[in-house]
Amino acid sequence: MQRSAALVFLLTVFACSRTPREPETRETALNAEPAERPSSSNTAPPSVAASVLSAPAETAEQPFRFPGAERVVALGDLHGDLASTREALRLAGAVDDEDRWIGGKLVLVQVGDQLDRGDDEPEILELLERLAADATKSGGALHVLNGNHEVMNVAGDLRYVTEDGFRDYAATAVPTGKNLPSGVQAAARGRAAAFLPGSPIARKLALRNTIAIVGDTLFAHAGVLPKHVRYGIGRINDEVRRFLRGESAALPEIAGGEEAPIWTRAYGGPAPATETCRELEAVLASLAVKRLVVGHTVQKSGITPACNDRVFRVDVGLSDYYGKNATQALEIRATGVKVLASR
Repeated sequence: MQRSAALVFLLTVFACSRTPREPETRETALNAEPAERPSSSNTAPPSVAASVLSAPAETAEQPFRFPGAERVVALGDLHGDLASTREALRLAGAVDDEDRWIGGKLVLVQVGDQLDRGDDEPEILELLERLAADATKSGGALHVLNGNHEVMNVAGDLRYVTEDGFRDYAATAVPTGKNLPSGVQAAARGRAAAFLPGSPIARKLALRNTIAIVGDTLFAHAGVLPKHVRYGIGRINDEVRRFLRGESAALPEIAGGEEAPIWTRAYGGPAPATETCRELEAVLASLAVKRLVVGHTVQKSGITPACNDRVFRVDVGLSDYYGKNATQALEIRATGVKVLASR
C-alpha cells in the first residue's frame, strides 16, 4: 500500500509540479555560458521505478542499444580541429601516430559536433568514417553521434562555419531540382549545397544515431529528458534520420527544439537543478542504465560529473576555437569511471 502511494506521488510530481523555465533560444545557446542553477543540493533520490516513464518498445529503423565492452571511452565535441581530434583518439588508445586503429575491442563513442568553428571538417569526417570500419573489423566499435551542429548545417544554418569551411565545399553545385535555403550568400552556396537534406554528406550523417546506449551507459549530445523517453528513443533517432535524408521537411519540436537531445542545457551547468537530477534518475531507471554522458556545454575545468555521478559532461573545449583546453576522455569500465587526461 505504501509503495503504491509512493508511485502515485512520483507520477504526480513529474506530471503536474514542474517549475516553468524561460527557454534558451538556439540562436544564443552556442555562445552562452551555462546558466547558474541552485546549488544547495544536487543529490538525486533513490532510483525511480522504470514504469514511471512508460517507455515505449525499443523499435527503430536502426539499432541504438549496443553491447558494452571491457573498455568504453567517450570523447566530447571536436569542432573542426583535426590535431586535437587525433590527440583525443590517441589518448583513448584508439589510434597510433599514423591514425591506424589499434584499439582492438575498444568501444569509442564521440558525442557529436564534429562540424563548425574549425577548419578541418572534411578530414575529421573522413577519419571517423574510416576508423569506424576499422574498429568493426577488429571486434571493437566507433559510435559517432549527431550533435546540433551537424543538424544545423543540414538545415542551412551556417552561422558558425569558418571561411575555410566555406572554401572546402565551394565547388559543390546545387543539384538539379533542388533549392538552397533563402538568403544564402554567394560564398556559402557550395557549403549549403553540400549539406542539403538528402545530399551524400547528409545521408552519411543519417546513418548515425542521435541517442545511443552502450552497455550500461546512455549517450546523447546534449541530454535525455523524461519526455524523450516517453516519445521514444528510437522514434527520435528516426525523426532526425528522415530529416537528414530529406524525407521530412523539418524536425518535430521534441527532436529539434530548445529541449531536444541535441540542444538542451539541463545538464550543462555547474550544479543541475535538484528536479533535473530527480528526472535523470527516472530516465536512467526506465532505460535500465547507470549513467548519462553528454557534450554540448563546455566544461572549462575538464570533464565533470553531476547529479551524484549520474551524468558526466565530456565537452572540454579541446578545439582551437576554445583555446585548446586540456585534452580529456572518459573511460568506462565495469570497475568504474575514470577521466583520461593528456596534461
